[in-house]
Amino acid sequence: MNNFPLIATDPDDPAYRLVTLVSTAQECDGVLALVHTVTDKDRHAGDLAPHLMVRQNGRWELTHRLRADHRASYQFHPFQGDTPGTTRADWLHVLDHARPDPHDTDPRLPARDGRHPSSVLSLPEAPAQPYVRRRAGVPRGRTIPRTVAGRRVDVHLPAGHDPGLGPYPVAVVLDGEMWGEVLSVGDTLDNLTADGAIPPTIALLLHTMGPGRPDDLSCNPAFVDLLADRLLPWAAEEFGATDDPRRTVIAGQSAGGLTAAFAAYRRPERFGNALSQSGSFWWPDETEFDEGSEWLTRRFAAEPRREARFYVEVGLQEWMLLTQNRHLRDVLTARGYDLHYQEFNGGHDYACWRGGLADGLAHLLGSPARTV
Repeated sequence: MNNFPLIATDPDDPAYRLVTLVSTAQECDGVLALVHTVTDKDRHAGDLAPHLMVRQNGRWELTHRLRADHRASYQFHPFQGDTPGTTRADWLHVLDHARPDPHDTDPRLPARDGRHPSSVLSLPEAPAQPYVRRRAGVPRGRTIPRTVAGRRVDVHLPAGHDPGLGPYPVAVVLDGEMWGEVLSVGDTLDNLTADGAIPPTIALLLHTMGPGRPDDLSCNPAFVDLLADRLLPWAAEEFGATDDPRRTVIAGQSAGGLTAAFAAYRRPERFGNALSQSGSFWWPDETEFDEGSEWLTRRFAAEPRREARFYVEVGLQEWMLLTQNRHLRDVLTARGYDLHYQEFNGGHDYACWRGGLADGLAHLLGSPARTV
């Protein structure tokens, strides 16, 4: 079995790698290589030509020059006839049919909604992700489904959980149906706990990927108040979760990252720690809101400092988010917030986020609770 992709050091710059993707697909007119966010950027620009593989030596090949710390999920889409279009409908069709690299060697990234998993490209200097996969010999927690205030939440309880031994730190994780059912974040939590990176923690994996997502995850006071006034008290009563904001984290990605930061802004007496990954801090679109874009960042700049800590990360490939996340960083720093900010070399991608979520939880929960 050949080892693909082919990875070689760039002879002109050892900080980069020449990554040759290889497909052995047959009976097709072309193959489109999808490298998460890298391909999306050109698709948004209306040009997929840089991502069409070339037929040579009886197989399809395409070489990317990527920095040695790059991580990305990727897939191949063999097609018949014309090159796929770049409209939203065309792209959804591509995503529905793209498949992982059949020659990959690393574990794949699972998908939902009937789509195929992705292969994962992790170049040699990409950040380590020691917590994301299930380990043998680690005490296992358990995940139980519940409904609170009409909302589905999967509760991951740490190994040996006993409500009488609480109060336990608590992490509210948005898009819980992805993190729990698809990505098995319970394994990550169990690994973190076993290594002493976090104390035994109750995770509330809240389902937010349904039709109501655009409304819930857009700096919605009613949604955050529901979490603060219904979900957290329920978890305290049922499972012994803490009511201490210093030991409470809310975590989210994309619009969820925006919402995590908004929760710390609106209800810092309940959410003392916000973990934002690739947060949509551009919100709202200037055409949708009279006050203009980056509403939350401007609120942090204009209003009194909250008692909250922040872990914020964004990908260097996220051309639609990077500037706005840096702006939030600058504002939080200027206002004296306790902030850990980092940029990873990747995109809007669970292949990156699953490692960052573990690192963020360890940073926010692993140190002794303190007044911020």
